[in-house]
Amino acid sequence: MSLFGKLFGSGGKTGKSPTPQEAIQRLRDTEEMLTKKQDFLEKKIDQELLTAKKHGTKNKRAALQALKRKKRYEKQLAQIDGTLSTIEFQREALENANTNTEVLKNMGFAAKAMKAAHENMDIDKVDDLMQDITEQQELAQEISDAISKPVGFGEDFDEDELLAELDELEQEELDKNLLEIGGSETVALPSVPSAPLPARPAKKEEDEDDMKDLEAWAETM
Repeated sequence: MSLFGKLFGSGGKTGKSPTPQEAIQRLRDTEEMLTKKQDFLEKKIDQELLTAKKHGTKNKRAALQALKRKKRYEKQLAQIDGTLSTIEFQREALENANTNTEVLKNMGFAAKAMKAAHENMDIDKVDDLMQDITEQQELAQEISDAISKPVGFGEDFDEDELLAELDELEQEELDKNLLEIGGSETVALPSVPSAPLPARPAKKEEDEDDMKDLEAWAETM
């Protein structure tokens, strides 16, 4: 089997397609493997850098070989960084697709359940039922209104006529009381005086008396 066959499987037409969960798990395993490779390369880069510093001018050949290996490791590290970014993007896209698939599956399941619930329902029957309910409610309200009305008291009366009649009864009662008081008690009138009333002095005589009193008072001063 070729290298690509080992990595990606046979990929024949009769092969079973992996599930989204399996593919996501494969990608996570690959990310973990590449992350470990990154750690290894970073350590190798540090080692080669120390080797180059160690030899320095003493052994330029060894120092140059160490720097060359360091460059190769850095190149591999950059390639792994790009690969990890691609795998991470693919994994996130696959996770989103898997989430959308589950959401659509659940929505389809709910739609089937709703369809089954409405299967035995007829919109015309529902309208008839609601109309019957409305009519029964109106009938119940009419019955309640009829029960709440007073019965057995004959026709309605004019309130103004009743008030006028009440005023007449009160006036008759008042007149009756006044007649009873007048018949049972005799009101005594004041008698005419028998002695003659004293004559009122004329105004001129009163003025003369006043002048005399004033003169007498002035002489004493």
